Parts: sequence; C-alpha cells; structure tokens
Amino acid sequence: MANYKVGVLGATGAVGQKFITLLTGHPWFKVTAVAASARSAGKTYREAANWIESGDIPADIAGLIVQEAKPEFLGEVDFVFSGMDSAVAGDIEMEFAKAGIPVITNARNYRRHENVPLLVPEVNPGHTKLINTQKFSESGNGFIVTNPNCVCVPLVLSLKPLHDAFGLKSIVLTSMQAVSGAGYPGVPSLDIMGNVVPHIGGEEEKIMWEPQKLLGNLTGDKVELASIPIHASAYRVPVLNGHLLSVVADFEKDGITADDAREVYMNWKSPVQHLGLPSSPSNPIRLYDDPRYPQPRLHIHNENGMQVSIGKLREAGTSGIAFTALGHNTVRGAAGGAILNAELLVKEGFI
Repeated sequence: MANYKVGVLGATGAVGQKFITLLTGHPWFKVTAVAASARSAGKTYREAANWIESGDIPADIAGLIVQEAKPEFLGEVDFVFSGMDSAVAGDIEMEFAKAGIPVITNARNYRRHENVPLLVPEVNPGHTKLINTQKFSESGNGFIVTNPNCVCVPLVLSLKPLHDAFGLKSIVLTSMQAVSGAGYPGVPSLDIMGNVVPHIGGEEEKIMWEPQKLLGNLTGDKVELASIPIHASAYRVPVLNGHLLSVVADFEKDGITADDAREVYMNWKSPVQHLGLPSSPSNPIRLYDDPRYPQPRLHIHNENGMQVSIGKLREAGTSGIAFTALGHNTVRGAAGGAILNAELLVKEGFI
C-alpha cells in the first residue's frame, strides 16, 4: 500500500496521544502534521504535550510544530484523525470536510448524522456507503466517518454474532468503566480511589442509542435504525484501562443454551478478515471458559488491544444469554478503532 500523509487533530490530548502511539511504525499511515488548540500552536509537540503514554514521545513526532486546527495550516495531508473534545470538534471537523479532507473521528458530534457512518468494521462494514451521500465538499473528497462510544464497541462486537443467529430482542447491561475513559486529568483521585462512582454524565444515553445505528440495516441511502430495547447503567471504577460489561441479552429464538451461543462464537468469521487490514485482530472475539475471565489487568492487551474478550457465558431465562465482555477503551474503543476504520476506507477506495 502507498504511504498516506496523516494529520492528527487534538494531538496533545489523551486520545490524540494514543493516535500518535498507535500510528508509530504503521505500514500505511505516517503522521506529518499535529494540531491542537491555539495555546499550543507554534510549540514543538514535545513542549505542548503533557505526555501520559508509556514510553517516550516518538522521535519523529517530538519535533513537529503544533499547528492550529485549521485545514490551511496542516499542509498536504491525505486525511486526518480527530481526537478532539466534542465541545470543539463539530465545527472544526466540518471545516476540514468542507475543505475536501476526510475526517476519521473519535468525537461524538456526527454519530447521529444520517449521512455519516458510525462504524465498527467487523459489525457494519457496508455502512461506509453512506459516504457517497455526503455533500460536505464541492469536490466530494471531504467526508466524515465516526467510531462509536468506547462501551458500544465491545458491546456490539460481542452481540453481533448472536444477533445474526438468534435475533436480539432486548439488552440489559452494566458497564464498569476505567478512569482513562474520562480523559486527562479525568476523575479526581479522591473520588475514585477505593471507590465506585455510579454515574457518568451522558454515557447511558449513548450506550442505549448507538447500537441501534450500528446494528441497523442500510436501506437505500440511509440506515434504518434497529429497535432493540436497551437498559444501560454506567459506573466509573478504579481501573486504569479496560471497560468491563455485564450483559444480559434476550433473543427472539427460545430455548437458546450456552452451548448454542458458544458454537456461534466459535464459528463466527469477521466480514473484513480477508482484507489484510494492519490493525485488524486475527481473532476479534475471544471466548474464555474460565468463569474468572476476562479481567482488565490480564486481557486488555490481547491482539494489541484490538480484541474483545468474552467470558462467564450462561443461560438467562428461556431465551436469554448472559456474559461478561471486555474491551480496551482507548485502543479498540477509541484511537485503534478509528485507525481500523481508516484502513477499511483505504481498501474500499474512499481514501
């Protein structure tokens, strides 16, 4: 594959830093521009970023001059990743799209836009066709693609095989979310150490809505939303990385057993597995038999953080299945998911 010149918007923030880390050594994408707020513009990346990632700032990035997040300041880039805060992302991302520069974003601003794909490649790769309906730029080159909330990624990945086999009827889930999901500086230490906070503002609404689009059907030039009742509870827990989900899913088909669900998982094949995407895990889902698994400390780094782990699979009533799912919130649920989206868009010719 050709090398693509990539810009990172919000490059000094927590998600932006994760983009920088994951893109280091990427076989297709090379970061040639970093952008952040006006107060960081003009500084070197080393000076502007309060680096919280493990290891040192990559040498080829440390000396880059941080630009203000405007299309004319980034030079020639083939597309941009956005790790910007949603408070400012909307207008800036649209400005790049209107300038003919594709935007692959982690921000929530355009997830509900009817022409913008909300994308998990293993779940709804066909939704990339929505890009053809976007009219953000005169040339048609500029578009926006979003990835979901960091809980919704492991949720829909764990449910997709079962949904295809048995038909989802309803979902009840509790998410136990790591502190890194709050960004930096995040949750005050005195609020979270030795404690659990049973509320994350706006989180439960996103968890209940976004799967409807992700599991919806593309009909013509729009997504027909699924209509699956979802009840979600979100808790912040004193774990650094990894969102753990306790899921009870009810299905249209009666008499489903844990062995039935286990067989579905074992036989499921990712629809993008054959494409050779560099960030694609060889096994997007791993099923554990040990009822103590998965655990954030042990399993979030599976497949470079891109795998969703499932365990404690059991029956729940006459038509339900209960299980635990785990995903790396800043990799699979954020920057890594966006990079995988971009790789799919390259393969499909959108970039």
